[in-house]
Amino acid sequence: MRKRVIAAAALAATISLVAAGCSSTGSTSSASGSTITYWASNQGTSLDNDKQVLTPVLNDFTKQTGVKVNLEVIGWNDLQTRIQTAVTSGQGPDVLNIGNTWAASLQATGAFLPFGDSEMKAIGGSDKFVKTALETGGAPGKTVTSVPLYGLAYGLYYNKKMFTDAGVQPPTNWEELVTDAKKLTSGTQYGFSLAAGSYTENAHFAFINSAQNGGSWFDSKGNPTFTSQANIDGVKRYLDLMQTDKVVNTSNAQYDNGVQAVNDFATGKVAMILSQNNADSSINANGMKADQYGVVPFPAPDGGKAVASHVAGINLSIFKNTKNKDAALEFVKYMTSSSVQTTLGKPYSTLPVLNGAKPNFTDNADEAATFQKIYNTMSKPLPLVPAEDQFENTVGKAMNDMFAKIATGGTVSDSDIKSALSTAQDQVKQSIGG
Repeated sequence: MRKRVIAAAALAATISLVAAGCSSTGSTSSASGSTITYWASNQGTSLDNDKQVLTPVLNDFTKQTGVKVNLEVIGWNDLQTRIQTAVTSGQGPDVLNIGNTWAASLQATGAFLPFGDSEMKAIGGSDKFVKTALETGGAPGKTVTSVPLYGLAYGLYYNKKMFTDAGVQPPTNWEELVTDAKKLTSGTQYGFSLAAGSYTENAHFAFINSAQNGGSWFDSKGNPTFTSQANIDGVKRYLDLMQTDKVVNTSNAQYDNGVQAVNDFATGKVAMILSQNNADSSINANGMKADQYGVVPFPAPDGGKAVASHVAGINLSIFKNTKNKDAALEFVKYMTSSSVQTTLGKPYSTLPVLNGAKPNFTDNADEAATFQKIYNTMSKPLPLVPAEDQFENTVGKAMNDMFAKIATGGTVSDSDIKSALSTAQDQVKQSIGG
């Protein structure tokens, strides 16, 4: 569920075509009797599973409104290309799911409907959404062209028995986390497992660790500022879990997705992992029960900022050239209603994006409350700039290389990190023409 944004350069190249192919035709006179097309991203175990989950929900929408919905579920490997083609040709769906880090890039094409005052009122008002979730809807200072649908957040999972046996408590700051992890590392057991070979995971934690330091990866004009001390220190802190603290198995440098770390945790090989709340299904599938683990916010260094996650999740957008604007808005209102959020939250293991809503992805009330608190009050959107995908690609892959160097006995210094981030920054500047 952690998806890469569409390449900013490719999208920018389509803007001139958008003007010719995607002009607004206004709305229908009445939503009832309309038929809209909805592209849903793959959230379940398969495309067919998504159809099984969504079909009764969409049928209820039709019963309530008289609007029919043609559903197409699209896998993440295909969705980027499909959207690019739709933006270029002007032949797209009425409503579609996007990864929330895509918002600024898609907004820049001009192909998507801005949720201005009247549009926002039509879907129930902006006040219903969690503030940080709605901030993912587009670039700062611009009218959003997407609204939140499914929420996700990172949490620090810990094995209760291992903690009790080691006589340690769940950490409240980074220093305690490292101390705990060292006590929990012995023999074949490690204190921590990381997806150290996943460039998306590495980029996420480069962002979060920097945010805890008060840093940022882009300035207000969207230019990369990768080589700041806050960024270097944040990356170093994360690398050092393997390098100097030695609480992460060097084999983790080959873990190219989060599932491998989750499996290590669920099978008792490690005491802690950092994962999004949809890890529960994998943990439980491995035989670990909900009462055997706890979750606390990812802790910042003592005195740092309380940023425990980026605002992860999925947003909804409407193509500006829809001929069914009223019906599309009615559909967005329905999908972001409290009842539908509750219905879909459990099968998709997601957090509600609405103020005051309670998550139901787990029966563990403490875990649910912790994740909702992280999402609502301790999360920050990834950089809301068209080059966000380039940040993930360049910085994340640079960290892959640095973890690989550590795993093979090398050392990564502050100057090595600065050099790698400088190279990444140059690549991003080239891609955006800076």
